[in-house]
Amino acid sequence: MEDQPLSYTDPTAFAARPAPALPLTSAALLELVLSSLDDDKAEDVVQIDLKGKSAMADTMVVASGRSTRQVAAMAQKLMDRLKETFRLTARVEGKDTGDWVLIDTGDVVVHIFRPEVREFYQLEKMWQDIGRSGA
Repeated sequence: MEDQPLSYTDPTAFAARPAPALPLTSAALLELVLSSLDDDKAEDVVQIDLKGKSAMADTMVVASGRSTRQVAAMAQKLMDRLKETFRLTARVEGKDTGDWVLIDTGDVVVHIFRPEVREFYQLEKMWQDIGRSGA
């Protein structure tokens, strides 16, 4: 009697995934983030250079959306574009509530706020001040 395989494996399922559309660099990530936010009508986009100031990322981007729905939608679109362009699955927090969404791509950290929440936390002011003091 011949041994029967326990399961069938499709050899095409293990074919190498296609290479990302663009090489994954900090500059390319930042360009995609800024382009995505612009396409989705983000307001008051601020870019903060963290090189030499923090080990957590090279750049922080802070933006606002007009409503919880727009904030959540901008975050989802950005995550979709990151996955499509770089095959990157970013870590995300806060998308379900839509008041403040944090997207961590590694080299670029993105904060998308509703305007009232952004005004309350003043995150970009804190980081810009830290950058100036050299801390």
